[in-house]
Amino acid sequence: MSEIGTSPESQTYVDMDENAQHQSLPPIDYTADRFPFCIVWTPIPMLTWLFPFIGHMGICMSNGVIRDFAGPYFVSEDKMSFGRPTRYLRLNPKYVEGGSLMWDEAVSKASVLYGTRMHNLFCDNCHSHVATALNCMRYRNSSWNMVKLAFWTFICGRYVSIAGFIKTWLPFLIFVTAVTLLSVYF
Repeated sequence: MSEIGTSPESQTYVDMDENAQHQSLPPIDYTADRFPFCIVWTPIPMLTWLFPFIGHMGICMSNGVIRDFAGPYFVSEDKMSFGRPTRYLRLNPKYVEGGSLMWDEAVSKASVLYGTRMHNLFCDNCHSHVATALNCMRYRNSSWNMVKLAFWTFICGRYVSIAGFIKTWLPFLIFVTAVTLLSVYF
């Protein structure tokens, strides 16, 4: 279940196999949108309103700078194309051979590669960019794809704040309520 992370004390990283203790990773700065070693997520208007597990994704450098495949031939730096992150999934560079240097190199390589690609909503998108970075760094010696990333972010991601939770779920709840009321009365 996702948790709302509103204070530095509540920060943890996701260790997908075990509940390891928090290690000395750079702190997350919610106000400056700095999420070191994180995958970040934000809702896509209308699409997330109908399907709250679908959203826009980016990956952060070791210093917290966000990189996201924002559109055709363009990887944004530090400004996500659909707004500030509402969720994050903290990863640990100890699962990268070469540590934080290799992490940054892999994110940069994926960003350069996706800066030469046409964006496709269904197969070559922001999730693919993040998966390419994780595959390039061989994170956990695993193979990453957009479905696996969407699953882990949805299940293990933490909300940046209460406002992030509301921004993600309120439109969906309004939609479901409206459909339910219309189906009951008509």
